[in-house]
Amino acid sequence: MLHLVALLLHCVPLAMGQYDICKSWVTTDDGPSWEFYACQPKAMRMKDYVTVRVDPAGITCGDPPERFCTHENPYLCSDECDASNPDLAHPPKLMFDSEDEGLATYWQSVTWRRYPEPLLANITLSWNKSIELTDDIVITFEYGRPTIMMLEKSLDNGRTWHPYQYYADDCMEAFSMPARRVRDLSTTSANRVLCTEEYSRWAGSKKEKTVRFEVRDRFAIFAGPDLKNMDNLYTRLESAKGLKDFFTVTDLRMRLLRPALGGTYVQRENLYKYFYAVSNIEVTGRCKCNLHANLCTFKEGSLQCECEHNTTGQDCGKCKKNFRSRSWRAGSYLPLPNGSPNACAAAGSAFGNCECYGHSNRCSYIDFLNVVTCVSCKHNTRGQHCQHCRLGFYRNSSAELDDENVCIECNCNQIGSMHDRCNETGYCECREGATGPKCDDCLPNYYWRQGCFPNVCDDELLLCQNGGTCYQNQRCICPVGFKGVLCQQSRCEVDKKDCDGAPGVGGSLGTVALGVLALQLRAWGDL
Repeated sequence: MLHLVALLLHCVPLAMGQYDICKSWVTTDDGPSWEFYACQPKAMRMKDYVTVRVDPAGITCGDPPERFCTHENPYLCSDECDASNPDLAHPPKLMFDSEDEGLATYWQSVTWRRYPEPLLANITLSWNKSIELTDDIVITFEYGRPTIMMLEKSLDNGRTWHPYQYYADDCMEAFSMPARRVRDLSTTSANRVLCTEEYSRWAGSKKEKTVRFEVRDRFAIFAGPDLKNMDNLYTRLESAKGLKDFFTVTDLRMRLLRPALGGTYVQRENLYKYFYAVSNIEVTGRCKCNLHANLCTFKEGSLQCECEHNTTGQDCGKCKKNFRSRSWRAGSYLPLPNGSPNACAAAGSAFGNCECYGHSNRCSYIDFLNVVTCVSCKHNTRGQHCQHCRLGFYRNSSAELDDENVCIECNCNQIGSMHDRCNETGYCECREGATGPKCDDCLPNYYWRQGCFPNVCDDELLLCQNGGTCYQNQRCICPVGFKGVLCQQSRCEVDKKDCDGAPGVGGSLGTVALGVLALQLRAWGDL
């Protein structure tokens, strides 16, 4: 009979399944030894360790200095942004500073003085480390929340991006998606990417300022409204395909697509009241250590797991040297309450310890490396122990390593993706304008035609000027007397003789109709 005697203070049983210790020194009939558990670091404020980047260049106000006004006082434009004056500057670092005595400090963009050209801004948060979200992402806007924005995430340090949530005052108009609420999702759709109108409608700058990505509401689908049933949440995180990865990020990006309008249409006579201003971004999470560490420290400019279970690496993602007798595995939340550590084991002799997980029945000894490796791995696997997937395939998170279906084909769209390879979660690397796990869809403001191309016009942000007509978002049909991508240039500007005898600016309806017909016939000829 096994008798466990705790010799360290950390040996309190994990009754609530919080996985806060990695091991305990215990005494058994065979003597003292370590008993290992699955473990993870505590949650913390991730904004304290973030690197922020704002683009495009010149989107931050103040260079050159400019005045702006607010929706409350739209014609009293006495405020100024000046990057050379510390009291009037609004740099990106003010999104993460401490605000003393309730005085809001914020990053601010330039005003929409170039309307109808879209006012677009990206705010990118990077950790150079995988983190797991444990609470809502909360973004606080001053002077009104955007009417259209996107939240995106990356799992590979910004090399590829995937939609996380869409926000709009009219989801169908902005993204061709019906509006949905997180609290209406079910256990089978808890990781669905949706569009919400809850944070985009105008409510007055002094009332509603925050935009949320509701992590807690998604957790509540499994753990209940008060998050009391955490055991059920941990069970689902371990067993539901893709759920754990859904809350994992290395980077976040906010794409601001249209500023607050004050509850009205764009008033062109006063464009100085349209801009973005962000005073705070809260991200709460924990370092992802694959359940092999309960401490995460900030070293040499980045977060680093303090790995246990004979593992190593920034995320404890591999076995230490001399502890590789079997392939590395992440720890598991199951069985409750302590989970499975899946610790790396010390290596034995060169022969007799090689595992191929049923994907090969032949091994070869490499003399100069003193290792045994599997030969001719099957089932789309590769590696010393057939533990990795071939290029063009990714790991099936719901299958064990010895499952014949452990590797799934990427199936990247040949036109929309950069190549036929995907990352460990099955997401392909998309070409510019393409999106979706397989790169078979287009981002907003792009259209599909043997690939994704940016809209030339869209009757909303990219307007054809001087009476021009937008044709399938691909071109502006200009009236007689005008030319250019958006019909913005008069043909008379270069040589006034071109205007002699020309019809009126608007042209005739018959001429425009013939132009449309000609373009349609040309498009049909291209098919």
